[in-house]
Amino acid sequence: MDVSAGVAVTDVATRGRADELAGLRRRMAAMSGRPDQRVVEVRDQAVGVLPMPESLSEVLPHNGIPRGTVVRLDGARSVLVAMIAAVTRAGGQVGIVGLPRLSLLSAAEMGADLSRIATIPEPGPDPVEVAAVLLDGMDLVILDLASDGEGTRPRGETVAPSRARVVMGRVRKQSSVLLVTGGTWPGAQLAVEARVLTYRHSPHLPGRSASRAAGLDSARSGYGRIGGMRLQVTVSGRGRRSESTEVELRAVGHGPDRTVEMVAAASASPVLAVAN
Repeated sequence: MDVSAGVAVTDVATRGRADELAGLRRRMAAMSGRPDQRVVEVRDQAVGVLPMPESLSEVLPHNGIPRGTVVRLDGARSVLVAMIAAVTRAGGQVGIVGLPRLSLLSAAEMGADLSRIATIPEPGPDPVEVAAVLLDGMDLVILDLASDGEGTRPRGETVAPSRARVVMGRVRKQSSVLLVTGGTWPGAQLAVEARVLTYRHSPHLPGRSASRAAGLDSARSGYGRIGGMRLQVTVSGRGRRSESTEVELRAVGHGPDRTVEMVAAASASPVLAVAN
């Protein structure tokens, strides 16, 4: 009696999970509008490339990220936000699995179309399955494998190679891009690493050279605010040498009129500064 009851409970749970995934697929298809067609205009029609920020194009293959690719991203989140903004601004759909603290306000300040972003901040014990479902209707799916903050998953989760191959096959079939943060994904074709070199002080201080006026080393303690930062972005992958570039994030304006742009660094030598 007890055994059959347990089986019944298991069946109900399984059906519930299947129904949940099926409903999620229907919602993704409805959001894309054309689930069998790509919605974003690609920069290179011959290759099929997701548009990325112009300041990163020189170090990315075909000036963007080829569809059907799995990318691992480590380091500063600003690059991730800039990628989200670039894809949605071009008309693409973005799904975010995990990352409950990711600032969509920052994405909006960089020009993102928030109506084209689907977020699942708490995907449960199997975020990989949720991301695989989103691949059906999204141009870019971001999957965070770090801890969910509730202790139900280990920090820095490692996906088994056999499962990674299955999901990568789905990425290729749907001509989407899967971008993984906070964990290990074996076989990723592209790796992007971003690190902060220095921060920009705002407002610029008078009587200083342009380079020193921008750095925190020239700032008076307790005065002003961080008005931007300088990043080094390194891209590596299969069959290609590692390439690096430096970009700057610049904030313009205040309050609701504030915007942030990512541009190529003005000079090759950054101003190193301590942020405390």
